[in-house]
Amino acid sequence: MEIRVLRYFLAVAREESITAAANFLHLTQPTLSRQIHDLEEELGQKLLIRKSHSIALTPEGMLLRKRAEEILTMVDKTESEFRSMETTVSGDVYIGSGETQAIRKIAEIIYQLQQDYPDIHYHMHSGNAQDITDRLDNGLLDFGVLIQPADITKYDSLVLPAKDVWGVIMRKDSPLASKKYICRDDLRNVPLLCSRQAILSQRHGNAFAAWFGSDFDKLNIVSTYNLIYNAAIMVEAGIGYAVTLDNLSNTSAESSLCFRPLSPHLESGLNVVWKKYQVFSPAAEIFLQRLHDAFAS
Repeated sequence: MEIRVLRYFLAVAREESITAAANFLHLTQPTLSRQIHDLEEELGQKLLIRKSHSIALTPEGMLLRKRAEEILTMVDKTESEFRSMETTVSGDVYIGSGETQAIRKIAEIIYQLQQDYPDIHYHMHSGNAQDITDRLDNGLLDFGVLIQPADITKYDSLVLPAKDVWGVIMRKDSPLASKKYICRDDLRNVPLLCSRQAILSQRHGNAFAAWFGSDFDKLNIVSTYNLIYNAAIMVEAGIGYAVTLDNLSNTSAESSLCFRPLSPHLESGLNVVWKKYQVFSPAAEIFLQRLHDAFAS
């Protein structure tokens, strides 16, 4: 497989049209069609379902799209790292994080670095712990911010001087909104929205699952979510109560939502992690040094 052809394939997948992709790529339609056909022949799989005015991806095509995106991200990152070797004051830093207010600590470092190294660029990726560690392991991220508990034994790390408080967001007109704190019994018979990570990792150490205890699997979880923004909209619609961290959703006086912390109190620490023996680009090395300056103590 050639990198060029993978870019062609992703353009077709994005445009859902050979003609539109050919126009975007400044190729003729027959040329692009032949390239995609040759790719299917090389892989021995049909990648596209060709319709009269559009195309769709086969399951094999969807798999290739995911792999192609990962491959091209790595290619672009590698090219950027080698370009940055021309100078130690430029380049790219790739950071992944779950949803947390602690990212403000990272933002402060980036702001300070901008003053000294304006040609360094930053790429932020939001995801759960599994997504972040997968991308770290595959070289797609330089650094990850992980909410505890998380297995960080295979990484180098620094502790962030911040804690995230667990609680529940709900409509202000909901029955539980009159309470100052939310306890386990309050959650037993209400519809809940929980992060997908909480569901998948309950047996491997999840703060909320451990807090609730052995009856966690008896909770009425009506929906899971990856990031809280859309979950908050579902709470506004009256679908249920979302278990989440504080300060991630708008619960101001103007909002229809409010946040109530858990009781007993539950909070999670955070770590910045990176692969052991990682060979960083000059830009990432500078960023790492600033992390050490800020948090090593």
